[in-house]
Amino acid sequence: MSNARNDTEKRIALLIDADNAPAAKIDVILAEVARHGVANVRRAYGNWKSQHLSGWEKMLHEYAIRPIQQFAYSTGKNASDMAMVIDAMDLMYARNLDGFAIVSSDADFTPLVMRLRNDGYSVYGFGQEKTPAPFVKACSTFLYLEKLGALGETENGGAVTPRTTGELQGDRELLQLLRSAVASEADDDGWTHLGAVGTHLRNQGSFDPRNYGYRNLSALIEATGLFEVRRDGQAVEIREAPKQVPRTARAKGRRPRTSA
Repeated sequence: MSNARNDTEKRIALLIDADNAPAAKIDVILAEVARHGVANVRRAYGNWKSQHLSGWEKMLHEYAIRPIQQFAYSTGKNASDMAMVIDAMDLMYARNLDGFAIVSSDADFTPLVMRLRNDGYSVYGFGQEKTPAPFVKACSTFLYLEKLGALGETENGGAVTPRTTGELQGDRELLQLLRSAVASEADDDGWTHLGAVGTHLRNQGSFDPRNYGYRNLSALIEATGLFEVRRDGQAVEIREAPKQVPRTARAKGRRPRTSA
């Protein structure tokens, strides 16, 4: 995919499923999108005659988001989802963008995300923790809205507690991802550069340490208590810590003493 432009700033389409996204999070969503590029296209889809979307009205004006009106033509059918998919496909074929930011907690957008990624576009997903796993994993990156923003604060002003070492060690999927990433390009002594670990994780799916309550990858890895981390200036290297043999196991392996 190539675009004839002189600038290097990535162009991103921000498409919001307003029925399944909290208006209060739009500022941090836009801040996150800005880390990847500029949101040239900003659209929010829904039946704007519904009181359910009243909280979005101020945000639409403040952040220059274009509301796309979609009436509910029949009960039980989400016409907004269909309109959003059609617009995304039109934008994809126009070849004027580098990526898409999809804001929704609805797994129905999974085929759309897969199609966009198959065509070479990055897809940045944003949704609540209830978002089904297929949609989460289909995205290039996915961030839970409850964790997005300044770590240490929630929507209600309380603390966002990072997962404890015990909780991290109990997450088999996370540990498998980390171990695979560290082992992927390890040297003879088992050390791997942090950058290579991060690249491997991004290639595996929508991984982001902030979803676990940590600002960066090295902090998350250290919190697991299962890896060694060494730093030399800006360089950071990781390797899996040697497994410790329990004292009882070592004791059982000893030969019994014999008297002279």
